[in-house]
Amino acid sequence: MTMTRLLTVRGAGALTLGSIAVLAAYLRLIRPWQLRWGATDDEVARPLPGDDHVPQPTFNATRAVTITARPEAIWPWLIQIGVGRAGWYSYDWLDNLGRRSAARIVPAFQHLAVGDLIPISPNGKAGQWVKAFEPNRWMLWGDEAGDSTWYWGLEPLDEQQTRLITRVRMHYRWASPLLLFNPLVEFTDIVMMRKCLLGIKWRAEAAAPPPTSPD
Repeated sequence: MTMTRLLTVRGAGALTLGSIAVLAAYLRLIRPWQLRWGATDDEVARPLPGDDHVPQPTFNATRAVTITARPEAIWPWLIQIGVGRAGWYSYDWLDNLGRRSAARIVPAFQHLAVGDLIPISPNGKAGQWVKAFEPNRWMLWGDEAGDSTWYWGLEPLDEQQTRLITRVRMHYRWASPLLLFNPLVEFTDIVMMRKCLLGIKWRAEAAAPPPTSPD
């Protein structure tokens, strides 16, 4: 074996070992953290609407944030989400065609019905469909194939604070033409969702009336 060939083989072996080490570190350290960012043990463990739609998910992420506002003050921000609507309150250059997400409640997007499409794609034709909801409490989205659900819930902690909880459950289909969408969700979903939840928190708290003091 020539020296060049030997170096090539050794280089490929080192790259493979390095890739395995990175993947192992992700699975052991990063994935458990990102699948439950901000959520308590109880929030992660408890069943939520839509869990039975995707019974054995490959990706099962529960995230949460505390917002100093009542559920009814947060709900309008949730139901106007979507590309071409109020945006995603996240990285607009990436997930909202460069348009700035709304910093106000938009009356035109305050009418939610089962069967509505929440657009995700640039052309507004692909996304998640509204499966069920209870105003000011929760809503559930899902895809047409039954491979994914997306839950949003509002749970009051007291008269001033509310927990916003999201859960994404997805079954990866490795033979699908959308195969590349799987790693996109796996490795980047937390980046968008963290920013989105904090964006909702900032907007709802900025718009909420100040708490009243007891007499």
